[in-house]
Amino acid sequence: MLQNFFRRTLVLSSFCVGVWTWNAAAIVQGIDAEAPPNILFVFLDDYGWRDCGFMGSDFYETPHLDRLASESMVFRQAYAAAANCAPSRACLLSGQYTPRHSIYNVGTGLRGNPKFSRLKHVPGTDTLRPDIVTWAQRLQSNGYSTGIIGKWHLSDDPRPYGFDVNIGGTHSGSPPAGYFPPHPAAPGLEKAEAGEYLTDRLNQEAESFIRHHTNQPWMLYLSHFAVHTPLQAKEELTAKFRDKPPGQLHQHAIMAAMIESVDEGLGRLMKVLEELDIAQRTIIMVTSDNGGYGPATSMKPLKGYKGTYYEGGLRVPMLVRWPGVTVAGSVCETPVCNVDIYPTLMDMAKISLPDTQHLDGVSLRPLLEGGELPSRALFWHFPAYLESYAVIDGQRDPLFRSRPCSIIRNGDWKLHEYYEDGGLELYNLREDVGEEKNVALSHPDKLHELHSQLIAWRGATQALIPTETNPSFDGQAEQAARQNANRPRKSRNNTNQGNSE
Repeated sequence: MLQNFFRRTLVLSSFCVGVWTWNAAAIVQGIDAEAPPNILFVFLDDYGWRDCGFMGSDFYETPHLDRLASESMVFRQAYAAAANCAPSRACLLSGQYTPRHSIYNVGTGLRGNPKFSRLKHVPGTDTLRPDIVTWAQRLQSNGYSTGIIGKWHLSDDPRPYGFDVNIGGTHSGSPPAGYFPPHPAAPGLEKAEAGEYLTDRLNQEAESFIRHHTNQPWMLYLSHFAVHTPLQAKEELTAKFRDKPPGQLHQHAIMAAMIESVDEGLGRLMKVLEELDIAQRTIIMVTSDNGGYGPATSMKPLKGYKGTYYEGGLRVPMLVRWPGVTVAGSVCETPVCNVDIYPTLMDMAKISLPDTQHLDGVSLRPLLEGGELPSRALFWHFPAYLESYAVIDGQRDPLFRSRPCSIIRNGDWKLHEYYEDGGLELYNLREDVGEEKNVALSHPDKLHELHSQLIAWRGATQALIPTETNPSFDGQAEQAARQNANRPRKSRNNTNQGNSE
């Protein structure tokens, strides 16, 4: 079954299925084409590329997401602009790649053992600069009521960045005290009933926001903490999945229960939109901040997971339902990135782009209408280190999920450049979506072409590259650690209560 799924869905192409136009569809459905649409942007945390039914999970249950996908355009080759939480969110909100906003990692310190890192990392910053104009600010200044519910992770308070309402958003990257009360220092969540599950509470707050803004255009950024660690779920749902036969791809009962809570909430919000008779003038977008959490889920056949710059760490599920524009059940195979969200939302709301801020993304409206985008490359830049998970493969080496690197994808081709050893890895994703065969030596012309484009892009964005030797590096200690890293792979059914940043 999985083989047939990937034969059907993993074909790289440059077009989207279906052709539809906003004005014609609006006339048919009786929608006011001039009225600003409401926007429900659902951003999931560590939600892997295959962690839902419509992307092929054989264990997780996501009936509401699957229904929404059947009513939407699904993007099979959507990417996060960074492989972990904070930098990806900064790219999303700013519309910029990491060199422009300088948020490269979660925190600014070295992530991992300093004895094993050959270079001094580029620390960057952990706060989105106040001079960066977010798409929330553009919507707010053009008459939208705006709210964030859930994870923010880019400063102490999201309100100066364009949000009228903040429920739960702080600098914290994970639930302040887990998914059950109390929720210390979480705005709007101080009062919580015993046993209340955080994902359910955020969904309740989202429903309340929508009900209180029916007479004006609104944008809600529902940014779930789920399914970020700690892995905690409602016991009745966990028990359900413990009794369910495991799939070949997915087996983790707690992860499945967390995903079901997210899905239940989405179904509830879809019902509210229908009840209030605003579903046909509400755009829904759903995606994730990076690849899935490797110890608990799988992105196969993609290589890697959250924190790696292989496909499993960067590809994310993504769907868009834009009533009157997107064709129900349509599929897009054009590579897109979350830096594209900013110009897309502005296009949807008919709001001009900021004059003084460069945006790296492009509007996806042509794709949403069934057309094409001009050919372009996508880029990633990570001048830092990210320590290894203890139990899984899919990393370039056993000591770090990622070492300093830059990446380019152009067409079917993807090139990795690693700064410690000068390593270049070239993959043809059409033939090798799992990035198993480095063809750099057999395709020197393509290697040179992409490497030249990557170098030019770094120059244009003034990307900082680590070049200074780390005085704490211990080559013998690193070699010994590599040799001792031949450890058995643990089951993904093990509960992990740690931090997956």
